[in-house]
This record gives sequence, C-alpha cells and structure tokens, in this order.
Amino acid sequence: MLVALSLASYTRGIVGTPVPVAGARPRHGRKPDTSSERPSLALGEKHSIRTRQGQIAAAAWSLLALAILIGGASREHALRLALLQLAALPVLALTLPKLHDIGAWSRHRLALGIAAGLLTIPLLQLIPLPPQIWTALPGREQAVLALEIIGVTPGWGTISLTPDQTWRAWLSLLPALALFAAGLTMNNAEVRTAVWLLLALCVASILLGIVQVVTGELYPWSGSDRGYASGFFANRNHLATLCLIALPLAAALAAGRSREGSDGRLALWAGAFFVLLAVVALGAIRSRAGVVLMVPVLVLTGLCTWVSLGKGGRGPAFVALAAGAAAALTLVAVLGATPIMARFDADSTTDVRIERWPIVADAAQAHLPIGAGLGSFDPVFRSVEPPDELGPTYFNRAHNEYLESWLETGWFGAAILVAFLVWFGRRVWTVWRGGGGGHADLARAASVGIGVILAHSVADYPLRTVTVMTTLALLCVLLERGTVERGSSRSSRRGRRRRSSSDSGRQSA
Repeated sequence: MLVALSLASYTRGIVGTPVPVAGARPRHGRKPDTSSERPSLALGEKHSIRTRQGQIAAAAWSLLALAILIGGASREHALRLALLQLAALPVLALTLPKLHDIGAWSRHRLALGIAAGLLTIPLLQLIPLPPQIWTALPGREQAVLALEIIGVTPGWGTISLTPDQTWRAWLSLLPALALFAAGLTMNNAEVRTAVWLLLALCVASILLGIVQVVTGELYPWSGSDRGYASGFFANRNHLATLCLIALPLAAALAAGRSREGSDGRLALWAGAFFVLLAVVALGAIRSRAGVVLMVPVLVLTGLCTWVSLGKGGRGPAFVALAAGAAAALTLVAVLGATPIMARFDADSTTDVRIERWPIVADAAQAHLPIGAGLGSFDPVFRSVEPPDELGPTYFNRAHNEYLESWLETGWFGAAILVAFLVWFGRRVWTVWRGGGGGHADLARAASVGIGVILAHSVADYPLRTVTVMTTLALLCVLLERGTVERGSSRSSRRGRRRRSSSDSGRQSA
C-alpha cells in the first residue's frame, strides 16, 4: 500500500493537475473522468522507485543488524557507536524524502512529532548563552563556584553542564530514529523481514551466551558480566530484555503463518522452539527483572497468539506454543530454581539502587525546570553523593530511566514522555480491540515488547544501549503501522458502505 501511495504521489508531482477536455460536460453531476488522459510512468521511472525502496529496506536491515551486533553497551563504546551513527546517515538520506512523498508527515503526525521533540531537546541544551543567563539557571551554583575558586571568569555556556556528553547523546539517537523513519516507508513484507532478522540475531545472542558460560570467553565488552550469559551485550539484564521482547514477536509470526496455511506446521514448531529457547535462556541469564517479567510476558504472549489464530485455528497451534512455554518453565524450575532464587536473596546481593533514588530525585528537583543536560548524570550525582557512601565503586547510572531522564531533561523530557505514553495508550487501545490478521498481529506483539522496556526501565537503564533503543524503534514502527493501517481500512469500509447506500438510493429514486 505504501508503494502504491508513493507511486501516486510521484505521478501527481510529474504530471500535475489534469486539464478537462474542452466542451465536455459532466454526466449525473459527476466530474469528467480524465484518468485516461494521464500519462503513465515510464518504465525507467518505475524501476527507479522500486530501486529506491529496495535501498531503504536494505539500509534499514543493515542498520538493525549492526545495532544488535555492536550496540549492546552503555559506555566504553565510542568507536562502535560512531560506526552506528555513520550507518544511520544513508538511511536518513534515503528515508526523509520518501516520508514526504508518501504523506507520512500527516498520517503519522503524533509519532513523528514525538521523534522530532526527542531530537530537539539536546539541541536546545547546546544553545550558547551569555554568562548572565546560564549562571542564573537552577543548579549551576557549584559550576560557578568552581570557576571562582580557580580564578576564571564565567564566559558563554550552555544549558547542559556537560555539552560534550549531550552532543554524544544526540548523535546516539540517530540510529533508532533513522530506523523508525525507514520503517514507516517500508511495505509489510519488508517490515516483517526486519522482525525475522531481529529474532535470528536474538537466537545468535543466546547461543553466544551459552558459549560464554561454558568457556568463559568471547565476551564482546571489557565490562561484561563475566561468568554469565550476556550475548552481544555488556549487561546480561539487557539480553534478558531482548529475549522478553522477542517472545511475543515469534509467537505472532508463527500464529500468522499457521492461520494463512503457508508452512503452518513448520511455523508452529519454529515458534514453539523459540519460546522454549528464550525461556530457558531467561533462566540461565538469571536477571531479576527478566525472571519477574517472564510470567506476565508469557501470559500476554498467549493472549496475542489466541487473538492472532482466530476461532478456526486455536486447536493444535495454540497447544503447540503453550506446550513449548510450559516445557521451558518446567525445565527452568527444575534446573535453575536455586541460583535464580539466590539472586533475590538480600544477604547475597547488596543492592543500594533504591536507597539512592531519593538523592537522584533531590538533584533533579534542584535543576528544574530545564534539567542538567543529557549525559550529565555521572558528574551531577558525584557532586551530591553523600560522603559516607563513597567507595571503590561508583553509581554511574540511576538504574531508573525515568529518574535519570528527569534529572537530565527536566520538564522538557517529562513532556516528551507524557506524549509518548499518550501515543502508546491510544495505539494499544486500538490494536487490542480488533481481531487477528494482517499487520495487527505484530502490532499487538510490539505493544507487549514496548511494555517490557517501559517496565524494565523502572529498575535499570536498557534504553542507554543503542541495541534496545533501536529495537524500541522497530516496535514503535510495528505498533504505529498496525493501528494506522487498521484505521485506514475501517475508513475505506465506511466509504464503500456510504457509496453503496447512495447508489441504491439513486436506483430506487
């Protein structure tokens, strides 16, 4: 459908408005049909459009694969992150004109507005300000005092206390936003291929994690959790997030193939195997957030599968997927119950994250309403950390994405978060009210995946990795496309019903 829209838009741009034939009069009050007078696109032009569309899809797939392979750390990754940012540039160059051609700015106004707002916040924080302004901003007293102590007169500065980190944070947004923009221009088959690619790389990350546990080697990051399965990530918790996201996507794809009758049996077995593998991997990773979220995600995955299969296919298909989940849970309970429960033992793990959240909240309050600047958490927290809590380790993240964003972006970030939650709530309400079939299956699965990231962000920082950020962008594409296309189909059906009723009224008259 998107390719057809782009062709129509391109045709209108080349041909212009058709001119009616002189002397022709409309019949029955209708405008004269001039469609036969419109020159068709040349074969070369059609081939150029198809080539451009294929380039966008290939560039988006490559960016997604690269993000999963080398974007799994939140620090010590400057070179790899630079490669991802460079890979995002051709995707943006190909995609932005296409968004205009297909009218995406009007059809996806809210989603693209949120993306634009997200890009704008760090740029606003980098605007140079005279010393009379920036030194009077809330929370800048210590920075001014430090300059006075060393005898330096304050000069021009920025809203951000760490402009270099804010600039890096802005650049780190490019891969995810490029993939989101590209996904809105791709057709359903190309988006589905991106989902398959995500699942394949998730399996590869799980297999790498198995090798890491067995051999103690092949960790891609110097700060990786040694002795645990972390896959392509530096933090095993983020591998658990990826597994939880992939569960409903795999079930939705398997259910869709089964309902369509194309390789249905093979799809069911593949889906059941993936569910088994992902759940066992969650038990082996031993992430507390992963274990806590596993059962709710499996329940929601079952609901997605139930709706996707429809009334006629809920027999063996649903049983196969449920059996895979049950077998995996049994295996985890039998073999991994003791080490998993040890992770929740307060005596074995001293976790001071929650105890430090009030300190972060007070620091955020001191920098309202504009925040301290993206990427400024580490130096800001060190300046307010109580002396009695100093030790050989340091608190580099708030381990609460909402608190950290509140500190760094203030009311601006809160406004973007509220807008995102409004968008998410509206899309979830729309997609879960409908039945199975089409792109709505993946949209429902994507809503579960987005919920996983939102829930995990309460006690961790998954979105500080490019991998999870880019995965979130793909999930937002699935949810946005599924609901917008559903609304378009409903509008088309209403239009056909109105035309049918008007035609019947004319006939009776």
